[in-house]
Amino acid sequence: MNYQIREIKESEYQILSDFLYEAIFIPEGTEKPSKSIIEQPELQVYVADFGKEDDWCLAAEMKEKIMGAVWVRIMNDYGHIDDKTPSLAISLYEEYRNLGLGTALMKEMLQFLKNKGYKQISLSVQKENFAVGMYRKLGFKVVSENDEEYIMVCQL
Repeated sequence: MNYQIREIKESEYQILSDFLYEAIFIPEGTEKPSKSIIEQPELQVYVADFGKEDDWCLAAEMKEKIMGAVWVRIMNDYGHIDDKTPSLAISLYEEYRNLGLGTALMKEMLQFLKNKGYKQISLSVQKENFAVGMYRKLGFKVVSENDEEYIMVCQL
């Protein structure tokens, strides 16, 4: 697959709402929620007013179509660790999953943040989500958990 990973342009920030919806983990046999679910305040924290200090996004693009995005910001979200650690979100359109694109995006973002001087990155992931394995392979470690989710951190 011939694609490039690049920083997202300000004119493309609105696409993060689409990727936020795509990032919602839907367990096997569960119906997808309405797209309006992303309007909930606990989800809007990932995308509202994106573009401030400590907001970074990389996009995977092929033939001028964005296929996936990984973005971070320091926010009080499900994966919040402290006010110096960016929380990560990653999402791909369904047809581009399981092709290694997510891993490529993650590796690029980890290096990007390391180059920016960040010390660590955090995320929250449902225990049932297949992405847990990818996060572990990339160096993320579980720092806390509840019945449904892990909070994971990767040292940069």
